[in-house]
Amino acid sequence: MPLMLVSLLCCVTAARACLQCDRSIRMMHEDFILSAPTLQDQLDLQSICDQAYVTYIETSQERKGVIELCPNICGLLIRRVMDCVSCRYKVYICPSPTGQQDCGEYPVQAEEGGQALLNCFLPWHRLLLGRPEYHYSWVPGASETDKMNESDFSVLVVTEDSSIVLNQLRLDEEGTYRCSLQAQNGTIFYQATFPLTVISSPHQTHWPLVTLPSLPHGDSYSPFQPTEALLVPLIAVVTALTLTASVGLAVVLSVMMNQQRTATELRRRKKEENGTENMM
Repeated sequence: MPLMLVSLLCCVTAARACLQCDRSIRMMHEDFILSAPTLQDQLDLQSICDQAYVTYIETSQERKGVIELCPNICGLLIRRVMDCVSCRYKVYICPSPTGQQDCGEYPVQAEEGGQALLNCFLPWHRLLLGRPEYHYSWVPGASETDKMNESDFSVLVVTEDSSIVLNQLRLDEEGTYRCSLQAQNGTIFYQATFPLTVISSPHQTHWPLVTLPSLPHGDSYSPFQPTEALLVPLIAVVTALTLTASVGLAVVLSVMMNQQRTATELRRRKKEENGTENMM
């Protein structure tokens, strides 16, 4: 049984949790101890379990817990963790080993008319306190990153999504894009730069813009520039044709209705005559 208990402790430790702080683990150990056949066996198991907890606490103090508190190799991580010594949650700050939030450049190349994916997600972003947002901005044109100022960047979008897709790329969309993961108070946790190069597509045909020649100014004989003298008769003719068409349509509809009524009356009389002959 002691070997089984030690094996159980090792398995739980591998699960990367605060063993001495987990209530479910404690209850499991208590049930395991009470399952011993004799009282002496229960006391022995309790002693071994207590010693295991003491050893575990000492290891937690040396290693600041069994879990990896700072998985960020760049950027700033502020997370809520369980203190394996006091068994209480606390805020733990993991600064970048380099002391900066800038996590480097990731060149992106795409074809004109295609799309480009900009993704600055890292797994440790899920551990951040609060609900940080991704701020995407850019500087048009091929510029040197080390010579850019904050004022050079124009905001594109602020979103909770870690990635954005640029569709139907144009040549003038080439430039330096930046992703910045920020808290609501402006604290920057992570920042990455994406220099985007747009390659001209050989299948993309660029048609020149055609400008139509303008008509001579003041040309009163142009058919596309009717004068006031021609406009009034034109309106009168259109109005007369419209009225004539309306009257003609009304006459045709009236004749059709009269013909329909006459046909209906003839059919009714014929049926009456046929009925009278049958009775005779």
